[in-house]
Amino acid sequence: MDLPKHAYFRGKIVPYSEARVGVATHALNYGTAVFGGLRGYWNEERGKLYLFRPYDHYRRLLHSARMMCMDIGRSEEDLIQITIDLLRVEGYQTDVYVRPLIYKAEEGIGVRLHGIKDDLTIFAVPFGSYVKNDTNAHVTISSWRRVDDNVIPARGKVSGAYANSALIKTDAVRAGFDEALVLDQNGHISEGSAMNVFMVRDGVLITPPVTDNILEGITRRSVIELARRELGLEVVERSIDRTEVFICDELFMTGTAAQIVAVTRVDHRPVGDGVMGPITTRLRELFGEVVRARNPKYADWNVEV
Repeated sequence: MDLPKHAYFRGKIVPYSEARVGVATHALNYGTAVFGGLRGYWNEERGKLYLFRPYDHYRRLLHSARMMCMDIGRSEEDLIQITIDLLRVEGYQTDVYVRPLIYKAEEGIGVRLHGIKDDLTIFAVPFGSYVKNDTNAHVTISSWRRVDDNVIPARGKVSGAYANSALIKTDAVRAGFDEALVLDQNGHISEGSAMNVFMVRDGVLITPPVTDNILEGITRRSVIELARRELGLEVVERSIDRTEVFICDELFMTGTAAQIVAVTRVDHRPVGDGVMGPITTRLRELFGEVVRARNPKYADWNVEV
């Protein structure tokens, strides 16, 4: 990954080399941080960069912060403006990934959330594909379970919880797979290592509900709306049994970094015909047009930088 030239740190935009924390910082020692991830898409024809649904991303970030007893005194609009200012300083003319992080900033020992200073940092880097094999992914069902909402808030992007994702991803990749499906404590399909899951059965698009320990994904929400409005699909949010993915017609995963990843094999079993299906293909095309501000119907999802 190319390093950024600048970062927003301690209330101002500074050279990236100056955005540093001490080794005794609470967030580093205890995982007491929350983060977001949003993309900016370069529209070559217009020569402009567009942030995709930044208000929704920053609203979720502030919700995550609330769960972790954090308050940085900033609104969604404030965070969008900081991000725009940062991206203008960076001057990127390519697709980018923006990483905001709210963290417990004090240095010292002691596990707690209260009475500790909170701070904010944001940086952005050029970014392409998250899953290289995103049209023909081969996944496994992980032996690790998804963190439960009564263990660590599953609907929050809590830094410490992503040790769970790292274990899942590393074991899957080392075993020769591109990604993994993760079960919740009840044995239902919850997510990928860090992505939401969709399957198609008999023309119906099905995805786990927000009560099955999933992250309430912005891309997930966008795909649901596109499927209903543009493809006229019935979309059902319900629990998915493990064996359903062996007999479904199509399977794909979504996320800000991942976008829409077509899954064509699960534990060496083909999904449908073993190739990316027509619904997944169409949704990928639609999503690609929308995020680059080429579809005026969804102009309010894009913020020009």
